[in-house]
Order: sequence, then structure tokens, then C-alpha cells
Amino acid sequence: MIIESMTTEVKHIESVPGRAQRARALAALGDPTRLGVMELLSVQDLSPDVLAAALEVSGNLLAHHLKVLEAEGLIVRTHSQSDRRRIYVQAVDGVLDALLPQATVFEVPRVVFVCTHNSARSVLAEAIWRESSDVPSASAGTHPAEQINPQAQEVARRSGLTLDGAIPRSLDTVVQPDDLVVSVCDSVNEELSPFTQAHVHWSIPDPAAIGTDDAFTDAVEELRDRISLLAPRVHRLRTSSELKALA
Repeated sequence: MIIESMTTEVKHIESVPGRAQRARALAALGDPTRLGVMELLSVQDLSPDVLAAALEVSGNLLAHHLKVLEAEGLIVRTHSQSDRRRIYVQAVDGVLDALLPQATVFEVPRVVFVCTHNSARSVLAEAIWRESSDVPSASAGTHPAEQINPQAQEVARRSGLTLDGAIPRSLDTVVQPDDLVVSVCDSVNEELSPFTQAHVHWSIPDPAAIGTDDAFTDAVEELRDRISLLAPRVHRLRTSSELKALA
């Protein structure tokens, strides 16, 4: 089960509520002076004359920029309680946090890393995932090789990863309907498309095609980086039997 699948997100990219409004707000921040206003207001309220002096712009020009920011709901202006003639400018609380799109979150029973031969990138990704998440993982290939690539075994040893007992396996025998599939090579991604279930793609160069130790090391480092970003966004969906056992 996926909270919001990548496929659905792409198909309905124009239907997400608030996107047009966020785009207008981001466009308003595209001006250096207006961006400077928001930076200065991040932890304080300032009067227009202080803002103008800090940003080295005229009062009239600042007034224009404040009008644009106010129209997009990024700032408000309030009167001083001690002198009603004096104005303070405030950033709307949390407004910048809401501008950027929220990361897709997956709720799945398992993550399956897939490449063509299931002999290098996908098995390395599976091993790295086990270090990073308690969500179960597996790996598979569309055309599995006869054995794990020896250089993949060596880079795993150098990197402190465990590939013990790993053997290339076929996608058809591994992937279940609710799995999150992560393709780690372009050819398998194109072979899988269009793919109906939860599917994330990483375009990672094939170290076996280059054949050097450095290429395998680079692949491990990129996989670590990618997994460090994805792992916090994947939550384990327990099976019905597990839920019954916990009851």
C-alpha cells in the first residue's frame, strides 16, 4: 500500500491543491530584495524604514516589494501598540515551510531493489538498506546472472557490507504486489515501464561496465546517499498475520 505513488503523482501533478498559490509565492521570492526581506524577518519584526536601510533601497521601492509579498500572503503589517503611526512588518508564521512540496511517503511491507542481472547494484543496495531501515528488503533482476559479481563482493567487503548467501534471483519470483520497487539502472527501469505498483527509479551508472574498483566504490557511495534520503520516507506496513500476532 502506498500513501501516494510516484505514478499517481506524475499523472495528477496539476491537481494538487495549493500548487498554483505556492508557485506565485515562490515567484515573488525570486527578487533579491524580496528574498532579503524574508531573510531579515525570519526571526524578528522590523519597520519599513529599518528594512529599507538594511537592504539599501528607497522607501518607495521597498513599499512596492512589501505590497507584492503581502499580496502572496508571505507578510503582514501591524501597528505599533505604543505609536499607532508606526508599522512593523512580520513574516507569516511557517509560511516558508509550506512553500516547498512535501516528500512522497511510502507505507509498504518491503522494499525490493531491481537491476538487470541482480549481481551488483541491486544486491549492494539491499545490503545498504539493511543498515539504514527496519523495513524488510530484497533484490532481484529481470535477467539474473549466474552469480554475484566478484567486484561487487569485494567492494562490499571493503565497505563493511554483508552479501553472505546472496544469489541473483528473478524479478518474477521475488516481487509482491505491495512491494516498493526501486530500480537502480536505466535499462531495467525502461523495461519495467509502465509499472503499475509503487516504483522509484535511480539512474546509477553500471560499475561492471566500467570494471574498475573505483567505479564500484562510487556506486556504493551513491547508493548510500540515495538510501539515506529514501529510508526516512518509507514506513513499514505490517501484514495481517503480524497485526494478529500483536493483538
